[in-house]
Amino acid sequence: MTTQTHPADHELIQVAAHIARTRCQGDNHTMAAAARSVDGRIITAVNAYHFTGGPCAELVLIGAAAAQGAYELDTIVAVGDRDGGVVPPCGRCRQVLLDYFPALKVIVGEDDHIRTVHISDLLPESYIWADHQLEAE
Repeated sequence: MTTQTHPADHELIQVAAHIARTRCQGDNHTMAAAARSVDGRIITAVNAYHFTGGPCAELVLIGAAAAQGAYELDTIVAVGDRDGGVVPPCGRCRQVLLDYFPALKVIVGEDDHIRTVHISDLLPESYIWADHQLEAE
């Protein structure tokens, strides 16, 4: 389900764009992400590109959020460096974000078509990792 963006969503875009402009330098860091936790804090991160593979900004953000005690995220956005604008999460990030935060909202789109969608809308008919784990005894 697509929802309208709120001023708080635009604030996240601005924060991520600022991080992309000021912290993404060279080819190692090309994407920035910003997320709002359910308690209102904003957490930011950048990707860590490496030729062997590396975590996307959204995945780095999950760790940064946990390090700050923010285990529940409400909304997330990723923005490319060099004025790349809002970039939707890749497939791996979609799956991880869905598994960690099934109620998460994701800001997607470009220019005048920015919108906020539920993570489940970005990964329909998805595999839910938690549904396939053995229950702890």
